Amino acid sequence: MSASTTFASDGRSRALRIVREQLDEAVAAKKCHGCGCLQQTVAALGQTEAAPALAPSLDAARAVFIPKKYDCLGCAVCYPAIAANAFAEAFPAASAHLDLCPTEAPEARAGWPPLPGDYRVLRYGAPVAVCTLNDASLASRLADASPDELAIVGTMHTENLGIERMITNLLANPHVRRLVLCGDDTQQAVGHLPGQSLQSLVENGVDDAGRIRGAKGKRPMLKNVSREEIDAFRKQIELVPAIGETDMKRLIELVRSVGRSAPGPFDGAPRASAVERVTTTEPRRLVPDPAGYFVVYPDARRGVLSVEHFANAGVLTCVLEGKTPAALYSAIIGRGLITRLDHAAYLGRELARAEHALETGEPYVQDRAAGMIEEDAPAAQGCGCAHGCGTGGTT
Repeated sequence: MSASTTFASDGRSRALRIVREQLDEAVAAKKCHGCGCLQQTVAALGQTEAAPALAPSLDAARAVFIPKKYDCLGCAVCYPAIAANAFAEAFPAASAHLDLCPTEAPEARAGWPPLPGDYRVLRYGAPVAVCTLNDASLASRLADASPDELAIVGTMHTENLGIERMITNLLANPHVRRLVLCGDDTQQAVGHLPGQSLQSLVENGVDDAGRIRGAKGKRPMLKNVSREEIDAFRKQIELVPAIGETDMKRLIELVRSVGRSAPGPFDGAPRASAVERVTTTEPRRLVPDPAGYFVVYPDARRGVLSVEHFANAGVLTCVLEGKTPAALYSAIIGRGLITRLDHAAYLGRELARAEHALETGEPYVQDRAAGMIEEDAPAAQGCGCAHGCGTGGTT
């Protein structure tokens, strides 16, 4: 037996010992029993050439399985992941085609972003996305700050599915042209390095097997995005590396700076944008609300907003008063005094204008609703009321 063969044999023996130890640890930890990490790893290892040598540990793990409660808990130390990593290093050929990730591929949905994830959307038309890697608190604070240039901010924990979802979601929005990568990269016993892997992807692409060139994470394999999509992502997105940066003031300024210099929408995505763009015009037709119309008045003397409700025959039915638009429209909806969505939108706008007049002392004149009332509309036949039944400054 050659020295190299002996070394390989010793390496595999050590790897199998680590796999057994980590599976035993998972069996002893009740949180693992309903976790997809353990169940998927056991299923995958059971299909390999090493299954007979691992049989006692695999059987012990199967014996504690309960119905899966979660795909992954995100534990700092994940016993099944350590076992899988050790196996992959010692048996690279056998592990290349194994599905060791417990997370099921998400189903795309209409709109943007098409795939779910740990993110918050701020504005579709903005040019900057921010990935805070493992720092959920930083993502939340950036979203609350909401700089105008920020489209979406979220976390990313893995160098495979995490990057795949990012590629799919950002390609679906041609307006996003900059990606700020900040927060602390994940380097735990599991061995994920999504930040470094994403930088390597942008700089080097992938090899023929879909592995990110130069990535140092344990599983930088992209299996659920095409080469065409990867190439388009690298063309659309300019990566702004700031790994380790967590200072809010500096990050907000960075977002604003790179956003101001971003080019226009990208037109080289392999599929159409997920969001339909609709050019709107003023409505030409005004349909009166069968429930009646309103006269809005900011009462500066008493510091309240007053709304008078009239039936379409011109009869005053009630007067509502409140300090805020929300208080008034909640009562109006609750009393069934409004039935049309366009009427509700108009009323919300007028209440906001009246509130502004009340706060500033500026004069307020109620605007008329957009569109013309059709001649045969029942409420358009002059009823003789002083307010014009919605044909003038009321609706």
